[in-house]
Amino acid sequence: MVIEDRTSPRHTGGQTHSSVTPWVPDRAARVRNDEVSAIEEILSHVPDPEIPAVSIVDLGIVRAVHADRVVITPTYTGCPATLAIEQMIRAALDAHGFSGVAIETTLAPPWSTDWISDEGREKLRAYGIAPPPKGAGAAALKNAQAAECPRCGASNTEEISRFGSTPCKALWRCKACAEPFDRFKCH
Repeated sequence: MVIEDRTSPRHTGGQTHSSVTPWVPDRAARVRNDEVSAIEEILSHVPDPEIPAVSIVDLGIVRAVHADRVVITPTYTGCPATLAIEQMIRAALDAHGFSGVAIETTLAPPWSTDWISDEGREKLRAYGIAPPPKGAGAAALKNAQAAECPRCGASNTEEISRFGSTPCKALWRCKACAEPFDRFKCH
C-alpha cells in the first residue's frame, strides 16, 4: 500500500508532483522493538553488584523491558542491593542514549529462583555458588534438599548457616571436599 504525502509537493520542470512515500504499517512497532532489543542488550551487561559474574538479566531481576521503561524485581523485598542495581541500570542506559527510559521496581509477584536463566545458573556454579534446582520453589524454602557442591559436584553437603554472604544466600559445606560455599535460598 502506498500513501501520498500531500504536505510536501515536489516541483519538477515547472510542474507540481506529489511525493509518494511507501506506507509501512509496523514501522513504529519495529522501531520500538529495535529500542527494546537494544535496551535488553545493554542490561545483559549490567552485573549484579553482589555477584559480578552474573548479569541482572541472568538472575531474572529484569522483569520486563519496554521502550519507555524497565521493570525490575529485587531478589527479595529488603534486598540492600536494589538501589545499587537501579543506579547501575540508570548509568548504563544513560551511557547508551536511553536517558528517557524509566526504571520501575515492583515487588509483586515476588522474585523467584525459577527466574534465574540456565546460563545464569551455570555462571553461578562457576563462581562457586550453588544455584537452586529449577522448579524448587516453595517446596524447598528450607533448603532441605542437599545442594550440589559447585566445586567438586558432590551431593554430600550440609547447611552450616541460613545466613550466607548476602541475605538471599545460605552457607553450605561439602563433606566430600570440605569446601564451604553459598547457595541461593529457594523462593
